[in-house]
Amino acid sequence: MESEQLFHRGYYRNSYNSITSASSDEELLDGAGVIMDFQTSEDDNLLDGDTVVGTHYTMTNGGSINSSTHLLDLLDEPIPGVGTYDDFHTIDWVREKCKDRERHRRINSKKKESAWEMTKSLYDAWSGWLVVTLTGLASGALAGLIDIAADWMTDLKEGICLSALWYNHEQCCWGSDETTFEERDKCPQWKTWAELIIGQAEGPGSYIMNYILYIFWALSFAFLAVSLVKVFAPYACGSGIPEIKTILSGFIIRGYLGKWTLMIKTITLVLAVASGLSLGKEGPLVHVACCCGNIFSYLFPKYSTNEAKKREVSYYFPLKTLWRSFFAALVAAFVLRSINPFGNSRLVLFYVEYHTPWYLFELFPFILLGVFGGLWGAFFIRANIAWCRRRKSTKFGKYPVLEVIIVAAITAVIAFPNPYTRLNTSELIKELFTDCGPLESSSLCDYRNDMNASKIVDDIPDRPAGLGVYSAIWQLCLALIFKIIMTVFTFGIKVPSGLFIPSMAIGAIAGRIVGIAVEQLAYYHHDWFIFKEWCEVGADCITPGLYAMVGAAACLGGVTRMTVSLVVIVFELTGGLEYIVPLMAAVMTSKWVGDAFGREGIYEAHIRLNGYPFLDAKEEFTHTTLAADVMRPRRNDPPLAVLTQDNMTVDDIENMINETSYNGFPVIMSKESQRLVGFALRRDLTIAIESARKKQEGIVGSSRVCFAQHTPSLPAESPRPLKLRSILDMSPFTVTDHTPMEIVVDIFRKLGLRQCLVTHNGRLLGIITKKDILRHMAQTANQDPASVMFN
Repeated sequence: MESEQLFHRGYYRNSYNSITSASSDEELLDGAGVIMDFQTSEDDNLLDGDTVVGTHYTMTNGGSINSSTHLLDLLDEPIPGVGTYDDFHTIDWVREKCKDRERHRRINSKKKESAWEMTKSLYDAWSGWLVVTLTGLASGALAGLIDIAADWMTDLKEGICLSALWYNHEQCCWGSDETTFEERDKCPQWKTWAELIIGQAEGPGSYIMNYILYIFWALSFAFLAVSLVKVFAPYACGSGIPEIKTILSGFIIRGYLGKWTLMIKTITLVLAVASGLSLGKEGPLVHVACCCGNIFSYLFPKYSTNEAKKREVSYYFPLKTLWRSFFAALVAAFVLRSINPFGNSRLVLFYVEYHTPWYLFELFPFILLGVFGGLWGAFFIRANIAWCRRRKSTKFGKYPVLEVIIVAAITAVIAFPNPYTRLNTSELIKELFTDCGPLESSSLCDYRNDMNASKIVDDIPDRPAGLGVYSAIWQLCLALIFKIIMTVFTFGIKVPSGLFIPSMAIGAIAGRIVGIAVEQLAYYHHDWFIFKEWCEVGADCITPGLYAMVGAAACLGGVTRMTVSLVVIVFELTGGLEYIVPLMAAVMTSKWVGDAFGREGIYEAHIRLNGYPFLDAKEEFTHTTLAADVMRPRRNDPPLAVLTQDNMTVDDIENMINETSYNGFPVIMSKESQRLVGFALRRDLTIAIESARKKQEGIVGSSRVCFAQHTPSLPAESPRPLKLRSILDMSPFTVTDHTPMEIVVDIFRKLGLRQCLVTHNGRLLGIITKKDILRHMAQTANQDPASVMFN
């Protein structure tokens, strides 16, 4: 439950007009403290609290700068639990940054006192590098193991290796001397289930037996995966990327990056991929890597006690984090290279090596593939979100195990007859990317050879398509339709499910079909003006595998709306660096076409569907509303729930906490002055009062609670007062009531705020939370504000 607006009937608020006309300029200077110009300040300056005088829209910081940076110094005896966060709450980025700055200053001030303090200082300085090293080692090792296990279990659906049960089909036939060139995937060591059960390798009986066992294993893997997720780690389902983006923005989801989630996600990811469902493992691998980083961060106090340090790549990306990320990737790549999960001594999943450059006229079909990718992305996002919304609103969503079994059964029944849908999706993409060389025996390379042409080993000229190619095209068309439909219903079910590989498969199928069509067009019409300059008779002009690679990038871009990072990802997966221009042209076209139907990608759409409190930096806010129009309380709302600095008792505060569900309360000097003093979190108040009752004598329900620096004079018979100034944030972020919401939204995005107080001449008027901004943005977009809230 995120912090809501703070209302309470016990606090009478004067009219808006009386407040706005009550203070003089001197009072304004006395209450403002610091004035900042957000049009000129850098993000780090805002976080550090530097004083900058602006000329236009200003934000006032309600206390002195030193009050925030020395917040921890006010704790005579630190209260356990104060400064932590409840589940489904947003962290206070500025508060966490102040805590880290104080910790760093304290370590530096003590490091010269002794050798032990110097050792602790060095340990603290190098803990970041140790975390990324351990994360890289664990991520690389888990990625390699997942790849190897998924390949073995995928082949287990079709047969088993008798000579070594732990070998998959390809590994089983590596050492065989009885494998022929035409049937390189057949060897005596590998037995299909029909051969083992009924002793037949061919015929209708063998086909039916293999069909039945294929469906049995697919359903078994899917049922085991969804059962493990449901029983042990419900957070292990899905890709995890929408939730990780939300967590990096400061939202707390306890257990989402925990050890149980890591273990179950690793196991069920293998099972889900092996079941043959139309999903991938690249997205869930991001979740796995984040779990590793989160678990290792608890070994180091620098990160275990500071939520912002765990998320420092979110709102700002300092240079040291860039270098550490590079180092973590280097370690992970080293481990992956040592494991060699692909069996080709290469780090890339779909290594390509084309012998023909691309030509200028090919930009037109590349752009057409980009258009297809954008249309596919727009269709998939709308269809998948509509299905997921229906799953949430109907009884069908209450039976996740049944849904997974039904989807797995339909997928297995339809996939088996078609060799291109029966293949592991990664193997399918690899085959579609591959150029037709002299050693290729795929039906996609079944061209009619010209017996009069000279033999060329590496550069085979364009040839007329044979029967195998035309048959493969029809099978690929059916596979394309199958993949499009099943991916819509598969993404979002309660098993680990990534979207990278299915999207790339759809684009690769479409690209290969277009590539073969352009190749045959160039062969039969080489005298056309677009082909005449490049495609001479007997020349190798068109590479269909390149079209598959461009189509894969285009479809992935249409779904995720990534551009630069996507091109880099395709480089990493294929090693095809020289084809940067076709990839960029297709990806940019895909994004433009997709943006014409909606600017958000699939992950942002799922964030909005789940109601996570996430402010997307790519979403523009162009409306002319002011902070006073969005803040709570509104004109007809109950008054704001506030605390006074020295006029309330322990019972008063406990009653307010029990009667409300708000996440925090502004603290004012008095109800008459309405001068803002600070902000106290609900959790900190509860913990501090409980701790005081147990450890301090004389603290009772009638004890006066004091947030001021000096305790006011009390009658002699009064019980001992409770000082809670140590838990008070004396520099909460504030804006004036006339600040444009465009500026307020920008502040929340860049600083990661969860609430911002609204003042006029230093007097408290209301509060704006992240949820208020999300509701307001939904209203301006003509959406239901209640639909954007996390449940």
